[in-house]
Amino acid sequence: MITVSTPKKQLLTGLALSLLTVLLSSTVAAVGKHVSQEVHVSAIVMVQYGLSFLFALPSIMRAGRGSLVTRRPGLHLVRGVSGCACFYLFYLALSHISLVEATLLRASAPLMVPVVILLWFKQRVGRHAWPPLLIGFIGVVLVLKPGFAGFSVWHVLALLSALGLAVSMISTRELMQGEPQNRILFYYFLISVIVSLPFFLFHYQPIPLSAWPGLVYMGVVIYLGFVLYTLAYRYISASVSAPISYFAVVFSGVIDWLIWDHIPDHLTLVGIICVVLGGVLVLRSPPEPTSTDTAGLKAR
Repeated sequence: MITVSTPKKQLLTGLALSLLTVLLSSTVAAVGKHVSQEVHVSAIVMVQYGLSFLFALPSIMRAGRGSLVTRRPGLHLVRGVSGCACFYLFYLALSHISLVEATLLRASAPLMVPVVILLWFKQRVGRHAWPPLLIGFIGVVLVLKPGFAGFSVWHVLALLSALGLAVSMISTRELMQGEPQNRILFYYFLISVIVSLPFFLFHYQPIPLSAWPGLVYMGVVIYLGFVLYTLAYRYISASVSAPISYFAVVFSGVIDWLIWDHIPDHLTLVGIICVVLGGVLVLRSPPEPTSTDTAGLKAR
């Protein structure tokens, strides 16, 4: 009988959870692209987080009001706003550009992790990380196609969603150091509902019955995805989990081809290769020595 060491079991468990999260997110993105033709993006985000909030309530109610006490309200706020912004911008981009392009640009989040850590924690980016970052951002430029006919503001919004995701990844890992999962999810969904409500009311229009199956699916799967996503960070760091996000490009590419018969052009394919290569290399770069707990978040 083959035995697996505990550290390796934790690594495999974390990677498996991350991969499953990416697969579920890819199906949600495809459904979101379809539903966005029927309802405004603000309704998609509102229903998604509203359902997720309802799913998170029973766990908090069983634990009692004392389980809501937190010493890190600011970090919960950062995670909630950044995560909500990530989805809002991503769905906006999806309604105008291909699934694989929007997914690839959002998946560039690992490239932004070292920069966010530099600005947030004042930890400098190691010299080994700069070449991979350059390769990755060249890939982003190729996908954006500035100066070419394919470039649009929607590509930029997809890229900004990656920034929101990078901040969310880092803040999630920080919260996991001392906050229970049910509290993290509760505050995330609560803050996201509060943030998305004004946009929903401003753009309000009746939701057609034909859109509800897709909206419900997105809400249920998004909640399950966040549970798995948060749980994965108990086993692996953001820098280890981040490369798995690139599988979203593969899943989305297949879905894009099967449903919308979309095949990326040569420039986009080269950009995808550069972004994936840059992201993987930057996460394999050796970290700079540091005495803080945030070292595990640093891209290496």
